[in-house]
Amino acid sequence: MCRNIKLLFNFDPPANEIEIRDAALQFVRKVSGSTKPSRANQAAFDSAVEEISVSVQTLLQELVTTAPPRNREEERAKARARNLRRFGEPANG
Repeated sequence: MCRNIKLLFNFDPPANEIEIRDAALQFVRKVSGSTKPSRANQAAFDSAVEEISVSVQTLLQELVTTAPPRNREEERAKARARNLRRFGEPANG
């Protein structure tokens, strides 16, 4: 599950609310062991996602670096290359 949590810091443009929420959701899913909570746990699950989203937003705003911002397309290309080395060419189906 956590492989879906993407690096969010030091990008141009910065991570948006949707990316931050998606990462928080994946984190809560991993920690809770549940991809879809029961109705009894839905409020706690949603509350945790919201709190983590706010914390991550604050963290990203407060972090500093002297490194140049990452380019999203370059990072996607690197990820594709890693996946190709790891899994080979995708089967055409």
